[in-house]
Amino acid sequence: MTGFRKLLTLAVTGLSLSLGMLAGSADAQEKLKLATEGTYPPWNYRDPSGKLVGWDVEIGFALCERMKVECEFVAQEWDGIIPGLNAKKFDLIVASMGITAKRKEQVAFSNAYKDTISKFVAKKGAVKDTSVDGLAGKRIGVQRGSIQHDFLTKTYTKSDIAVYDKTTDVELDLLSDRVDVMLQNKLTSFSGFFKKAESSGYEFVGPDLKGGLLGEGSGIAMRKEDTQLRDRVNKALAEIIADGTHEKISAKYFPFKLLEN
Repeated sequence: MTGFRKLLTLAVTGLSLSLGMLAGSADAQEKLKLATEGTYPPWNYRDPSGKLVGWDVEIGFALCERMKVECEFVAQEWDGIIPGLNAKKFDLIVASMGITAKRKEQVAFSNAYKDTISKFVAKKGAVKDTSVDGLAGKRIGVQRGSIQHDFLTKTYTKSDIAVYDKTTDVELDLLSDRVDVMLQNKLTSFSGFFKKAESSGYEFVGPDLKGGLLGEGSGIAMRKEDTQLRDRVNKALAEIIADGTHEKISAKYFPFKLLEN
């Protein structure tokens, strides 16, 4: 009888340890580390106390709440953000990352959580027609290597394309009348160029441009093998879009929708 009790005790102890290990494993799976760049307001940046804040951060925490997981945001420089993900330093990239064919070779993406919208900017009343023929002979400023640069080079073949290393350089030449019009991300113009006093005489012109050469929008990146996590993120994303949480967060930063349902 004593031997049986010992065996029973050992069995119960082993079961308890196994359950404890399983519980610990489950807890570990329910804690996710999210990476963002932390240097680009209003998307992701640090407040005066050093805390990571911004649109991406709010969206990330909303998704975590729906997935019922504990999340932590960490800052990561852009050049190392995909290598850091694949090295398992964090689990998700929530940093307004554009979905491109090249990046799809390295990571998996959620469904788009923000449209990539490009738009022309010009002096008020100076440009009425932004079609290929409408801008024929015009000098268009754009950032080198951007999706807008590729789009203009392949589409606006009748225009003079002026290329700059930084978006701020494009803006300076627009203000100095060295270019007739500029093309960049609509949200970049809104949160940067149009916040300057000297831009009061300028306006968005033409329709919103997106899709095709201008990209598939921005998505949340994860490791390719994390297929279950991708499904959970997509489910949570659909939920915050459907119940208005996504639009409510976006309205804190912009007077227009960031994602067309």
